[in-house]
This record gives sequence, structure tokens and C-alpha cells, in this order.
Amino acid sequence: MDGAGTPGGGGPAADKGALRAQLLRRRRALSARERSAAERALAARALTLPEIATAGTVAAYVSVGGEPGTRQLLETLRERGTRVLLPVLLGDNDLDWAVYEGPGSLLPAGRGLLEPAQPPLGPDAVLAADVVLLPGLAVDAGGMRLGRGGGSYDRVLERLERAGAEPLLVVLLYAHEVVERLPAEAHDRPVHAVVTPEGAGRFTV
Repeated sequence: MDGAGTPGGGGPAADKGALRAQLLRRRRALSARERSAAERALAARALTLPEIATAGTVAAYVSVGGEPGTRQLLETLRERGTRVLLPVLLGDNDLDWAVYEGPGSLLPAGRGLLEPAQPPLGPDAVLAADVVLLPGLAVDAGGMRLGRGGGSYDRVLERLERAGAEPLLVVLLYAHEVVERLPAEAHDRPVHAVVTPEGAGRFTV
């Protein structure tokens, strides 16, 4: 997938589906040792972005499956005094938010997710974030992010845009998931930066 463009042939939505399948297969092939090393490195690299290192509030998420691990980063931020908000999936796939209070405060939720036990603050709580960390499967040179297709974070980005909020938008990925070009649809919004276990980079958006 390194440097790959769009597969072509079925329009953006079909192209996204093919790319998702390819990227998820590669994630599943990673060993537990590789994932653990990547999680440690990702936490360190994220703090090289000044906006993350100095943020008062960060909206983040708990990684699951083969996603680049976020748990060490969540703990590092909390221990530094950063207010960390984690998503709570609603029935319509929108996201509510609650404060992260440590690993022991996470509870199993639907779809294999872990969610905070703290009371939800409402979907608009994300508007207070200085930085929003987004899951994804890939990002391209223009900052366009490929998500899993559920639309939850599209709603978050739309909510931020409507409110005129301007947090730093950062996607967390493996290095091979930073590619030259991705298929894009009208509702897609670019992110500002990417963090991988190898480093952090910014986009002009």
C-alpha cells in the first residue's frame, strides 16, 4: 500500500471498500509484539506535536483490534494533567463523550469497544477539545482520511465545522498507511496532521 493511489473502477465508495479490506488484512497480520512496540512509539511521537503536548483537552479514543494502540498515549496525557475525552457510541452512530479516568474506568460496550464509565457530557463536548485524535485506516498527501465507513467521525467533523471550532485534527496510523492519494467523496474533510510510530507530519489544508 506504500505510495499507492486509488484502485479505480467502481467510484469512490467502491474504491474505499477495496482499500479498507486490503488495509485491515495487513493490520491483522501484525504480531502482538509489533503492535506493542508501535503503541509505545506512537505515544512518544504524538507528544512531538506541540498542540498535543500542551493541550488542555484532547478528544481521543480507545484502540481496538489491530488499530495503532492508543492506551499508553491516553495514560500519558492523563498523567500530564490533560483532560481526555473518550467517545460513547450512540444508537444512531453519533458520538457522545465522557472523561477518561484511567484504565480501570473503561467498560465493555457494543461492537467490541471500550467506553468510559463516567457520565456522558453530550455530543457537543467535543467542541471544547484543543486536539481531536481520529481513528482511520489511511491518510493521503492532502490530509484526506479513510475511515471504517460508519460515519461517526464524519458527524464529529461536521459538528466542529458548524460550530466554528478549530481543534488540531490528527489521525493515528501505521507508517505504511500514509499514502499518495485516496478516493474522496463530497462529505470527506481533511485532517491537519498524522502521527505514526515513526514520526509526526502535518498537511496543508
